[in-house]
Amino acid sequence: MKTKRILAATAAAMLGAASLAGCGSGSNSATTGASTSAASGTTTTAAATTSGTTKAASSGSGSAALTFDWWGNQTRNDRTQKAIELYQQQNSGITIDGQFSQWADYWQKLATASAGGQLPDLMQMDYQYINQYTNGDLLLDLTPYIENGTLDTSKWNQDMIQAGTVDGKFVAACLGINTPALVYNKAVTDQAGVTIKDNMTIDEFIEVSKTITEKTGYKANLMYGSCHELFNYWLRSDGAILFQNDKIGATEEQLTKYFKVYEQGIDEGWLLDPGVFADISIGSVEQDPMVYGSSPETMSWEALCWSNQYTAFCNTAKEGQDLQMTTWPSPDPKKSDFLKPSQFLSIAKTTANPDEAVKFLNYFINSTDCNDILLGERGVPVNSDVADKVKGQLTENDQKIYDFVYNVVEPNSSVINPPYPDGFSEASKVLNNLQEELCYKQITSADAASQFVSQGSAALAAKAAG
Repeated sequence: MKTKRILAATAAAMLGAASLAGCGSGSNSATTGASTSAASGTTTTAAATTSGTTKAASSGSGSAALTFDWWGNQTRNDRTQKAIELYQQQNSGITIDGQFSQWADYWQKLATASAGGQLPDLMQMDYQYINQYTNGDLLLDLTPYIENGTLDTSKWNQDMIQAGTVDGKFVAACLGINTPALVYNKAVTDQAGVTIKDNMTIDEFIEVSKTITEKTGYKANLMYGSCHELFNYWLRSDGAILFQNDKIGATEEQLTKYFKVYEQGIDEGWLLDPGVFADISIGSVEQDPMVYGSSPETMSWEALCWSNQYTAFCNTAKEGQDLQMTTWPSPDPKKSDFLKPSQFLSIAKTTANPDEAVKFLNYFINSTDCNDILLGERGVPVNSDVADKVKGQLTENDQKIYDFVYNVVEPNSSVINPPYPDGFSEASKVLNNLQEELCYKQITSADAASQFVSQGSAALAAKAAG
């Protein structure tokens, strides 16, 4: 998939669409799973797009029970539940049990469900997992539903359909477009007297981090416990891919260079101590050290995340925090940066109600009523009519995400890497375990690199061998 082609087709149609709600001070809110019950309402006719609005289709049988699982944060949870409730009001007899998990918990739950043949009817899918679930023949091919008109893709960027197509089967409908983003607390950087610029190199990031820790006590966080995305990002500047089919696609020398960033950060004191993460949920926005904690020693001045998570960070921010956005640090940011499908919506091949599941998927992506609730929180909407409608509801702060994606990242980006191969999950666990040992000073960066090449390659090869 060509990143530039994605932008060219979507930018003109999405003029100003962004993916966040208001950014500013806020209080922490508890993250809980939830489910929705049936709501009565008037049954509508079959799905059709008129004047940019797609109406939800009614159940052909008059009743159906669906399950829908997603990962995310409290903002996403609240909006998704409201969108589900609206669909149920418009479709009497349809019930949708919505289940929400944090990132790490979500994939463990989905793996367990797939092993037991109990996948949810609808599930949020990520670019890095799409090959794994398609190769396992677990996802429904949506092509026939495009052909019979149940799923309307006429207003979608066609490259996004290609992004969700594996081995000729369209198995994942794109929910939006996003990019890597470093969200930082400008109140802290101002206190330290430093200015954060776009496209920082790693060396520049290290110098800024040292100054911030010295002046304020706040430290940096380099994706502790989930560093495979950052390593892959850094390696793009070397022309390398972290997970390359059945082996690690980077040399020990390249990996040692990046492991040394962690080693240096721990030795010099500007990187968060790993003990900070012992009692928090890694991957949870609400518990991220930038917005969670009671003292600078246990908090970070920044978070490496995805652009569409900016909304949740802003809504979770403490009083006095001023959250802004820039690019991830890299030896060569122009080589490292990219745009990607933020996430997909897929349907289990085992669903007992494929027609109704596709109708809901169609509503979720194409209905402007639905997206008046979602407001692009999962990324810039893929439907151009929806994007135009959402654009008109965004605040000045909301435009930051659009400006960042299209004015900062896109002009300095290159084509996204292919999806991760089967076995990347096992290999990434090896990487995260070695990161932890390194940060606890149990091994050196050279040891970590050597072990990752051997153990990570073994994990990928074992999966490739079946």
